[in-house]
Amino acid sequence: MSWQNKLFHTLSIAVFLCAGAASAETGPVPVSNAPSALSGRLLLTGSSTMAPLMVGIGKRFQSLHRGVQVEVQAGGSGRGISDARDGKADIGMASRALTDKEADLYGVPIARDGVCLIVHRDNPVRSLSNRQVTDIFTGAIGSWDKVGGRAVPIAVINPKPGYSSAELFIHYFNIKYDDIKASRQTGDNAVRIADLAQSPNGITYVSVGEAERKMQAGMPIRLLALDGVPASSKNIRNGNFPISRPLTLVTRSTPSGLARAFIEFALSSQVTDLVQANDFVPYLD
Repeated sequence: MSWQNKLFHTLSIAVFLCAGAASAETGPVPVSNAPSALSGRLLLTGSSTMAPLMVGIGKRFQSLHRGVQVEVQAGGSGRGISDARDGKADIGMASRALTDKEADLYGVPIARDGVCLIVHRDNPVRSLSNRQVTDIFTGAIGSWDKVGGRAVPIAVINPKPGYSSAELFIHYFNIKYDDIKASRQTGDNAVRIADLAQSPNGITYVSVGEAERKMQAGMPIRLLALDGVPASSKNIRNGNFPISRPLTLVTRSTPSGLARAFIEFALSSQVTDLVQANDFVPYLD
């Protein structure tokens, strides 16, 4: 099974789990809204990228269901998949799609993680190719006029090591973190965006969702298209924007009982604010 079909399969499961979960006034009450039916302990293990989000979702789920305890342990996507398969965890967390070799498992993507390039809004550049991005960040291109901009030096702003956006960026462009020729290193998405807003000749990469929200709030930034594909939450959701990955909850078999209720809750509008607060893009609004 190709990864495209696998993603379609997991999305179909996600839609199935969300059926009837719109509201108590317009349809059946979701499993996650039936407190008397829910009790027990859920263990989630895996992706460190997903862990903070799942901790937040777990706490909110517990506040609605006092008989439930949700524990989240990191350790990487590999651990999440292995623990789900071996029954060591009720739900695994994987910040990627399942592969053909993992077709025995059930994966439900609850959000997508996307990274885009941003520049100051006064910069005339609108789009870059993969090659141009690689050359800019590794120092082969050092002036904006080489990519359609003004004849001024490019100031590369790079996050410090350890941020998931950096992991996704260097993996996609197949470059080493140490090969990036940065003018300066800085912190998380909000810090990078604020820094870029004060740097007319700068470029950096950040969460698409965070960049969209900051731009709509008036920050003087622009999201660059990549190889002609606009950077947007919509294009991440529909799979068209290339620098993205699904954040997947994994179970050994078809989700049921408490695990199903939790996954259903993680897909619902009741946690959309948590997904966005972690700079991810919800699959379902």
